[in-house]
Order: sequence, then structure tokens, then C-alpha cells
Amino acid sequence: MNLPSDPVVTVLLCAAAYLAGSVLFAMPVCRLWKLPDPRAQGSGNPGATNVYRTGGWPPALVTLILDAAKGWLPVWLAHAAGLSVMVQAIVALFAVTGHMIPAFYRFKGGKGVATALGAGLALAPMTTLVLAAIWLAVMWRWRISALASLIAVACGPLISAFIEPETLPLFGLLAILIVVRHRNNLIRLAQGREAGL
Repeated sequence: MNLPSDPVVTVLLCAAAYLAGSVLFAMPVCRLWKLPDPRAQGSGNPGATNVYRTGGWPPALVTLILDAAKGWLPVWLAHAAGLSVMVQAIVALFAVTGHMIPAFYRFKGGKGVATALGAGLALAPMTTLVLAAIWLAVMWRWRISALASLIAVACGPLISAFIEPETLPLFGLLAILIVVRHRNNLIRLAQGREAGL
């Protein structure tokens, strides 16, 4: 059972989550593999999909795991500290926002999908696994990461309402944030110009 949330611990975890989210792991991973800056290649997004386009699966998988881990760890710490589900959700949002608007990269970041995946696995694992399955199914059929992400996050509020209803506000806000970050992808999808893998 969650204890009443400690405001000091809450603020510290939110700050830590934002700073962790601000580390764009695509950057050091690309340097390690001697790949081009992902912000200057492909879609320009510092995320696993764009790393895959330039370096293949190994660096893309490392990027995915690290970006997910920075969402998972702060939420897990909030849970371990006995903070409420609502506070854990807020911590998750700070981690995702850090990836989207990173303090370390002039507030120009990525789409936040992998970080949301990690945060979701910590807070609402069943909902998140269902959404991951939806992402994989769409990706297998159409091979367009943006389309898979948009469909999965759009399903988030509905799925969470049935499986883990206490996390519905989190998935609702994540859907809004991620769809807004994909606005250019939406335009390209409508025009039939969105790149696949």
C-alpha cells in the first residue's frame, strides 16, 4: 500500500527524472559506434529508430534499452519510496518530458516513445505490454515506426482504463505529448511521405 507522498522526495525524484530523461542516449551510442549524429541524419530524431537507419540493430537496441531504462528507474524509485500511483505517474511524465525537451541539448530532443515504454513498464506493466504488442503488430504490417507509435499511444488510455484504471491519467497525458511530438510525422503520413525502415 502506498504511503502519503513526501513532497521533498517527490520534488527530488521529479528533478532527477527530468535530468535522466535529458540524457539522449542516441548521442553517446552513435559516438561509440562511430556513426553520424542522429540529429543530422534520416528523420533527425535522436531515438532508436533513427539510429537503426544509420547503424543497424545493435546500436539501435542499446539506444532503446537505455532510453527505456531512464524512464523505468525514476518510476521504480518512486514506487520503492512508497509514493502514490499519482506521484509515480508525475515522475514518469518528468522523465518523458526530459527526453522531449532535454536540458543538456538546448531543449531539442526526441519523441519520448522509448522513455514512455520504460516508465510504463515500471508503473503499469500489463497495459504497457499490450501497447508494445500493438506497436509490434503495426510495425510488422506497415514498417513505419511513427505510425506504430501513434496507434499504440492512442490506444493507451482505452487499454489502461480496462486493465489498470488508476494509470489512465498518465496514459492520457502521454498520448497527448507523444502525438504532439509526432505532428510532422502526421503531416508526412497524410501525404504518404513518411519513411519506413
